[in-house]
Amino acid sequence: MKKYFFYLSMALVALVVASCGLKGNHTSSGRPYELLVVVDAGVWDRAAGRALHDVLDSDMPGLPQSEPSFRIMYTSPKDYDSTLKLIRNIIIVDIKDIYTKGTFKYAKDVYASPQLILTIQAPDDASFEKFVEENKQPIIDFFTRAEMNRQVKLLEKKHNETLSAKVQSMFDCDIWMPVEMESYKQGENFLWASSNLNDLNFVMYAYPFRDHDTFTKEYFIHKRDSVMKVNLPGAREGMYMETADSMFVETRNSAVKGDYAFEARGLWEMKNDAMGGPFVSHVRVDRDNARVIVVEGFVYNPGKLKRDQIRKLNAALYTLKLPSEKEVSEIPVDNSISEEQIKQEAEQNKQ
Repeated sequence: MKKYFFYLSMALVALVVASCGLKGNHTSSGRPYELLVVVDAGVWDRAAGRALHDVLDSDMPGLPQSEPSFRIMYTSPKDYDSTLKLIRNIIIVDIKDIYTKGTFKYAKDVYASPQLILTIQAPDDASFEKFVEENKQPIIDFFTRAEMNRQVKLLEKKHNETLSAKVQSMFDCDIWMPVEMESYKQGENFLWASSNLNDLNFVMYAYPFRDHDTFTKEYFIHKRDSVMKVNLPGAREGMYMETADSMFVETRNSAVKGDYAFEARGLWEMKNDAMGGPFVSHVRVDRDNARVIVVEGFVYNPGKLKRDQIRKLNAALYTLKLPSEKEVSEIPVDNSISEEQIKQEAEQNKQ
């Protein structure tokens, strides 16, 4: 199995913490969507380890090219030292015959902040393999949502206030988008914003709420294409944005702040042109005004990786505040994964 190792730069972190252990508060290390697996080398090379590797290495959906969900690193328990304990995302593989079934536990900010440590427990290799395969999506969602919550925290401190003001003026809503979006275009119930490189793009539009058929894949694509055709034409006549093959559009029902939401992701293309890329859309109901609000992020970054960009935009979409809403809440982790109370262990590590 392919094995991933740390950058040489991690040695610099070691110089800072090696002499003092983990006393005091530390800022976690690592890039977004990097993940350290703590596992016995023998397990990692067997079917149980391969099952976990394959989950973490699985392609992120909705991208035009293959990109893994996470960048994976691993270490053995004996090498899990004070430096590695500062990594922001950690999975601990715990296979012992004292357990009767596969379970999850997680803990926040044990050795550093922000940090999540997920422990996967199972009585044997076969049980571990089966449990991981059955819980592929919860594992991926757990760390993805953690990273998006971190992005939301950053946006709270620094976001595009000009764009927020435009959203407030046009839609009586608020949203926190990245500061690099400095180009704008307004239409009827439509707003587009883009970075100067045109790689990060944000779209917002509204239309009257009619019935629950509004929240179907077919209606979403029809409405999206009609709005984009009018508001995002190409460089020449006959060019306009549209949704690429509808077969590859994925939709799901979700909840944001306890209310219904509809999420769609797929690929867009410019009709009669070679432009294209991934998009993610959130569809919300503004009940007070009997309308549907759509916010979308799309990426145009030809020849380059797009995973982190579309995830950055997706996190920002969760900051949408409808007129009746007061504040942004955290994107919830999967409720099937319980938080482990390990205050005692954390306190011991700070001594």
